[in-house]
Amino acid sequence: MPNQYNRPITDEDYQRIAELHALGMGRNAIAREIGRAQRTVSVIAAELGLTFDTSMTEDATRARIAQLAALRADTALDLHLDALKLTQSMWEPAKVFNFGGKDNTFASREVEEPPAADKKALMTAAGIALEKSLKLVPPSDDAGAEDARSMLGQLMRGLKAAYEEAGGEEAEGESP
Repeated sequence: MPNQYNRPITDEDYQRIAELHALGMGRNAIAREIGRAQRTVSVIAAELGLTFDTSMTEDATRARIAQLAALRADTALDLHLDALKLTQSMWEPAKVFNFGGKDNTFASREVEEPPAADKKALMTAAGIALEKSLKLVPPSDDAGAEDARSMLGQLMRGLKAAYEEAGGEEAEGESP
């Protein structure tokens, strides 16, 4: 294959690009066919007023973006679960150990829950996992808050109506 970078562009290149484009070939396929750089084919096609169908590329890009979003969501879930395991392990039996002495001996024993320093490390690790999870998939702004306010408002109106219906009198041991 001739060197695609050092050959001058010829009228034959223009004609061949126009022919291959008319056959429905894409830019990359034309570049391979005529031994030219993709950029060269794009420039010549633009000069000829030709465009390439990018719908397949756009569809592939949308699909890849969706795949990445799903992977981020999966990873965020895994990080949340890791944080849950780490915080739960703060209150579970653990084994503490030590290397020491002049003979560098190993000693271990079971304890009801990890020592405070280990709990601190577990909580730090859980916090980091949650922080990273929230960066991957931030919570939607104010998600469900308006629904909750609406539900609480309805509940309060209902309680007020029931109170007023009862004559506004407090039952013994109750308050409005």
